[in-house]
Amino acid sequence: MQDVVLPKKLPDPIKEHLSKFDLNACLTCGTCTNGCPATGTPGMEGWDIRKVLRMLALGMLDEVVESKFPWVCTGCGRCAFACPMGIDIPYVMLHMKHLRPREDVPGVLHKGAEHNLKVGNNMAIPQEDYFFLLSDLGQEIAEEDSPGFYVPVDKDDADILFFPNSKEVFADNDDMKWWWKIFYAARESWTVPSTNWESVDWGLFTGNYEYTKIFAQRKIDFMKKHRVKQMIMPDCGGGSYGCRLGMKECLQESPENEIDFIYLYDYLIELIKSGRIKIDKSVNAGKVFTWHDSCKHGRELERHFGKGYYEEPRWIIEQCVDEFVDMQPNRANAFCCGAGGGMWPGPYEDEAAFQGRMKYEGIKNSGANVLVVACSNCNDQLKKRVPKYYPDYPYEVKYIWELIADSLILQPWTEEEIAKGEAEGKAQWERLGVDLDQEW
Repeated sequence: MQDVVLPKKLPDPIKEHLSKFDLNACLTCGTCTNGCPATGTPGMEGWDIRKVLRMLALGMLDEVVESKFPWVCTGCGRCAFACPMGIDIPYVMLHMKHLRPREDVPGVLHKGAEHNLKVGNNMAIPQEDYFFLLSDLGQEIAEEDSPGFYVPVDKDDADILFFPNSKEVFADNDDMKWWWKIFYAARESWTVPSTNWESVDWGLFTGNYEYTKIFAQRKIDFMKKHRVKQMIMPDCGGGSYGCRLGMKECLQESPENEIDFIYLYDYLIELIKSGRIKIDKSVNAGKVFTWHDSCKHGRELERHFGKGYYEEPRWIIEQCVDEFVDMQPNRANAFCCGAGGGMWPGPYEDEAAFQGRMKYEGIKNSGANVLVVACSNCNDQLKKRVPKYYPDYPYEVKYIWELIADSLILQPWTEEEIAKGEAEGKAQWERLGVDLDQEW
């Protein structure tokens, strides 16, 4: 005989917050559960999103907050996209994360968010190391095929502001080159910050509303201080989505916080259509390419901000390759890769891999050789974790900006442009105290 669950009274602040979502509107139809990649996760038998919503409706708040379910939820939004009552389930799960005491946040997520708050990036990379990498890698690119190239730091009146990802600065250094080569080919006036340069928002991943707002305000303040015309939204789905949420809060506080930003897809399309960069398709001949629809760049962005990116990345890829196929399902119906919401750096690797099983099947069934992505967490999950758990169908993973960089026809800079770039780079690094001849 099962115990009878009696409804409990929620604390007034929690009741008020959850009233925005009207959990009593839930029909218990199971649409959310059937579409959720976390359903059936080994070790979490008996847990699913329909049950969690009913638990909350019955006042079983502590049981949900103390469980790992909100942390295994990637916030992919497939549930809310299909919900016939329009309940914003990812936001409910985000608030469950918010209610967890910070010392009980699983894994390194809160520690990383704290690092970002205190030193400006999730991995607490010292500024000296950051500067050395930018200068050293910039020299490497200049010597390879881009004479005159350097990474501009804190440049006033630049046209574009770009934010690095601490994973790339910490370990995956070569992944920083692709955007830089595009900027070089386009002769872009761009810059990166010297401090508070982290693109990824672990405040969003931990339900820390205050941190998300602070991280967004820092980006706004940099734009204002250095009079930068436009910011490229961070590529990480959580980073761009968190930034949008934080900027919305900042704008509500003051209309002076409004800045101009552009999503990477729109920016890349603009470069291609204007002829600022030129592409050679032939370098990608003989391979079949497919595209991974990122949850936060697609249905969640569309649902909350009115515009998701589905056709734009496909158009970009088709400018670079001859053979493109879609995975099934795709666009707003696509499955999450399993690493969103902090699941890549989080402690639940087996659970994340299980959620990635549907995406793996989509890749395999497409017959593609190369999977193109546009989110750093998706990239790591689909390049490093999913193949470890599902090794029988090998495929290559490329960022969409990596695909463009690999396909560029570089228009050589003039001697004057090269000399100007070299002089500006030398003066900048001297000003910042970086020895270009130093070896580590």
